[in-house]
Amino acid sequence: MIGKLNLPPYTIDKKVLKRFDQRQNAFGRMLWDKKAPFYRKDMYENVAKIIAENESRNSRVEFARTLGAWAVHDYFHGAFSWEQLSEPNTVMNKPVLEEYPVMNLHIMSEQVKETAKLYGAALVGICKLDHRWIYSYDMDGKPIKIPEEYKYAIVMAIEMDATAIKTSPAFPACTASAMGYSRMAFCIACLAEFIRNLGYKAIPMGNDTALSIPLAIDAGLGELGRNGLLITPEYGPCVRLCKVFTDLPLEPDKPIEFGVTNFCKRCNKCAEACEIGAIQFEKEPSFKVVCPSNNQGILRWAVDHDKCYSFWVENGGDCSNCIEVCPFFNRAKTGTKLSSVNIMGGKSEQ
Repeated sequence: MIGKLNLPPYTIDKKVLKRFDQRQNAFGRMLWDKKAPFYRKDMYENVAKIIAENESRNSRVEFARTLGAWAVHDYFHGAFSWEQLSEPNTVMNKPVLEEYPVMNLHIMSEQVKETAKLYGAALVGICKLDHRWIYSYDMDGKPIKIPEEYKYAIVMAIEMDATAIKTSPAFPACTASAMGYSRMAFCIACLAEFIRNLGYKAIPMGNDTALSIPLAIDAGLGELGRNGLLITPEYGPCVRLCKVFTDLPLEPDKPIEFGVTNFCKRCNKCAEACEIGAIQFEKEPSFKVVCPSNNQGILRWAVDHDKCYSFWVENGGDCSNCIEVCPFFNRAKTGTKLSSVNIMGGKSEQ
């Protein structure tokens, strides 16, 4: 059963928690951290060898599909622009209209959600922008400062192809992940332009600028799981997250709780499925960090991103094993009610 909360269902140590430096995540440390086991190791450096092994799900064609799926995310840089887009590929002049007056926050929020879903979002939530979740520095070492007028975050979940994710850690699952990223780039670009054309400001982002998962929790999309991912009631962890910051007046949603933490305390399926031991088996979450890419001051099962990314390099692509085995993912696929699923993935006797 899903309950709505007045406060987010996570625990932080306010004395310890600081804005996280984006350069500290695994992709940043790959570029500069000589102590990282994956320093200067590209995720695709073993692809030729893997393709030569002639396994059908890791074929040359499958890998080409994976790279093709990244096209919009990797090459449409305008999707992440903080300013209104210019130089359109059209002969039509676009009119500049007056600022749209927002008379009813609830109606405007529903219109934003409807629009985001039209552009490809599976789930949409709104929260007040908590500046603690904004990165302190970006990948280039530049400080990130979001002006105070950006009071709201619109957080969207993009559903990934469940059938392809089931092939993890093979290339079709990598393609599903890449498609999630390209679709989220499309979605945030369109939504940001929608907001700008109402006369307001918008900053679209994927994994950049701010931490997606805590903002998604604040916006009522789900809870944090043992696997370090957002667990949603509708799709489990089989989603990619993106968001748009805006000064458009909106009505925030409430965080939700539907038993993820207690479920994860008993279920170790993601930890068992992790081929490199990056996910903890401890019953209780803690404030302990296990690698430099963990932010301090958050109560959770910290994931060892050093081990995780090192496996990606070995695998020749990203891995979704912890998504594929999650009972919440499998429940979402079959439409099974949570009360009839036990932690072993079978049916209860009631």
